[in-house]
Amino acid sequence: MDRTQHLALAAEAIDLATDLAHAAQRHAKTSARENAHACAAAVTAWTNVAAAHTALAALLPTTPKD
Repeated sequence: MDRTQHLALAAEAIDLATDLAHAAQRHAKTSARENAHACAAAVTAWTNVAAAHTALAALLPTTPKD
């Protein structure tokens, strides 16, 4: 994988984390509060995935070698 691919995967992970954070917020305001905890845990997991891909991208050159 090159830097661009890692950054794209990080962006996807952030999008998923954002969607799940909104879901957790919705669940917390309804009678389905027990689902909020699972969503919040998934937010943490996807944020960690994004951080890992970002860290890997930082280690790679900005342009791939030919």
